[in-house]
Amino acid sequence: MKYVIIIPDGCADEPQESLGGKTPLAAANTPTMDKIAAAGVVGRANHTPTQFEAGSAVANMSLLGYDPVANYTGRAPLEAAAQGIELAPEDWCIRCNVVTVKEQTMHSFTAGHISSEEAKELLVTAQEKVNDDRLEFIPGVSYRNLLMLRPTADQPAPFSNETRATPPHDLTDKSIAEDFPRGPGSQLLNDLMSQSMEWFDRHPVNANRIANGKPPATNVWLWGLGQRPSLESFQERHGLKGAMITAVDLLRGLAALIGWDRVEVPGATGYTDTDYAAKGRYAIEALGKYDIVCVHVEAPDESSHEGDVGKKIASLEAIDKDIVAPVLAHLESQGDFRILVSPDHPTYISTKTHTHGDVPFTICGTGIDPDSSSSYDEETATASDLAKLPGWHVMEYFLGK
Repeated sequence: MKYVIIIPDGCADEPQESLGGKTPLAAANTPTMDKIAAAGVVGRANHTPTQFEAGSAVANMSLLGYDPVANYTGRAPLEAAAQGIELAPEDWCIRCNVVTVKEQTMHSFTAGHISSEEAKELLVTAQEKVNDDRLEFIPGVSYRNLLMLRPTADQPAPFSNETRATPPHDLTDKSIAEDFPRGPGSQLLNDLMSQSMEWFDRHPVNANRIANGKPPATNVWLWGLGQRPSLESFQERHGLKGAMITAVDLLRGLAALIGWDRVEVPGATGYTDTDYAAKGRYAIEALGKYDIVCVHVEAPDESSHEGDVGKKIASLEAIDKDIVAPVLAHLESQGDFRILVSPDHPTYISTKTHTHGDVPFTICGTGIDPDSSSSYDEETATASDLAKLPGWHVMEYFLGK
């Protein structure tokens, strides 16, 4: 038996007036996802427990079958795992976005999708300027970077589980005045964010960006902090060897922590310009080696953060055509299989942020008795009697346990 999971990140949404009352998923031309729905089942699940922010870290942990309430320690440690960074039990890892703030408003949580090279140059300067040997800025991909705090006996970490920090993607086009870090250790985070404005002002990277009509990276935004998690391996739990295809460190980190290999795809960007077809090809190739393959696509989520309904629909149609269709055709030609399509959380076009709530999923394949569904969308899922709550139970259902 072969298993495939397709995650169109953040694709769940609310009805749009501009789409005649349809959601982007319902409005998109997705014949293969609808084929899966007609051949199998459509249900709903909630991967975002209300005690957590409605973020991708919590939601994808749940979607992969791990209870966030028991296992989630923070987003940044998952991304550290993606880079092979070893965390000591006392270490803290903090997500470090490079952002653009104008007049106390979050203009861009990506600093205009700054390049990895530009972000690295800025963080090299930050490392030179910071006056604390415990701190290390670690460049990542584009705006997605990390800050490590390795405490000493004389200077323990000031943070606790009560420390809170707002994800910058939840603040797009909003005032940041009331959303700075708060709680134990927050003064350190706020000081670094403030100091970075001085470090980046008139920086050669920003001078060049402004000269080319691009938004400057005004400062770092610190959030998602946590300590080392411990997850049981997927193979120990389910007896299946897995692989992850993604362009996002968060998913790479989750894969590393559950013992999955990571398949890197040239042209996968974590944005709407990603090479969808390449992801489909690499998924098919990976099925020759692995029992379960997960393909994560960030594009619908990024489109929602930009408030661009057209981009969101286009990304869903590309996922259907270039990933779901060829993968399903391959599975059907090979023998026993199951395929699952599900987003992790809703991301609303109207608010440009993640939100709590149910997401639709569809499954077809060997041993799945079809229900009466004929399409894959939020309305069909809401009408279904198939509800897996909490959401981390979806995985066991998918695997037939």
